[in-house]
Amino acid sequence: MARQRGQAKSSTAKRKDGGPPAPFKRPPEVLQPFIETLDEKHVYITHIDSHPADFKRQIFTIPLLMNVAITALLVYRLYYILPYYTQIVVSVLGYPNETTMVVDEMDWEEIAVEVGKRTFHFMLDFILYVFVSPWPVNFFLAQDGNPAVWRRKVGFRDREVVVRRSKRWDETKGDVINDSTAKSLFMGRIGVATSPMLINEKTGYLLMNADWDLDWAAMVDATTMVDKKMAAIEAFKLVVLFFHEEYGWLCVDMKLGENAEEDERRRQVFAFRDALAAVDKEDLFYRWIEIIQFESSQPGGFGPEKQEQVAKQIREMFKKHDIDFDEFWKESVGGEITINGPM
Repeated sequence: MARQRGQAKSSTAKRKDGGPPAPFKRPPEVLQPFIETLDEKHVYITHIDSHPADFKRQIFTIPLLMNVAITALLVYRLYYILPYYTQIVVSVLGYPNETTMVVDEMDWEEIAVEVGKRTFHFMLDFILYVFVSPWPVNFFLAQDGNPAVWRRKVGFRDREVVVRRSKRWDETKGDVINDSTAKSLFMGRIGVATSPMLINEKTGYLLMNADWDLDWAAMVDATTMVDKKMAAIEAFKLVVLFFHEEYGWLCVDMKLGENAEEDERRRQVFAFRDALAAVDKEDLFYRWIEIIQFESSQPGGFGPEKQEQVAKQIREMFKKHDIDFDEFWKESVGGEITINGPM
């Protein structure tokens, strides 16, 4: 691969020859060229986005047009204000012009108006520069990968490799192999991020949130590997990668623990969604999922007491829409009520 990450100091540490404990394992050899491009500081999740190409094009068009509009606005603002600032600088250098303020010849009202005008321009341009200009810069020009380059190189496909990269929470994730608490929190966060409900309902571009960014360059690298027949696209199907001081790069065995009970719970949740859609209340379903995902990712875990609080919140939310959650679940799904979602 053309893109190589810098070697971290930890990469020279002595590795254990034995395999890591379940549910962790060594990553497939076929992914080694891809892994060599990754940053050891982060956690990565890859999966295959199977939403239609036309749908992905529609989703991408919105931020594209927004950033084009912002760029046009910034260019116009620069064209409009640059001569004004140039005149001010020239005046400060001792060459009088229409922006020069001769205070001795001005009354207080004129001074106040001119100071207010300049303050407004300075503040407006400060806000545009600090808070607005990074959007199109990151979208079109970010050197470590950006959405524009990703789409230009990958295009729009019915099956695409999506790569998510952890945000700052990875700095405090701890030793997820040897520390049971760190492992529990880590697996909980991974469970939320790899929820079939989340992946099936949202295309890759919509998966950015407080915990995860999309790694644009990594997605280009993964797609290049697929196009060059270095790996089948199935090799990137739901892979969680992270670096450990003792074992090096590892992945999480996502199949471990899958059983009929989990499959049945998943079936029930999808049936519940279809039932809500039939009565034009599908938005309640997505709100339900959002609440579960948010609450389960908060510090302190998602224990029985927290689950009871969330269950009460969800029942009240459904009640506001004249739906008894428990009765509606029994009528549409049957079986044990799963108010706390596909956890």
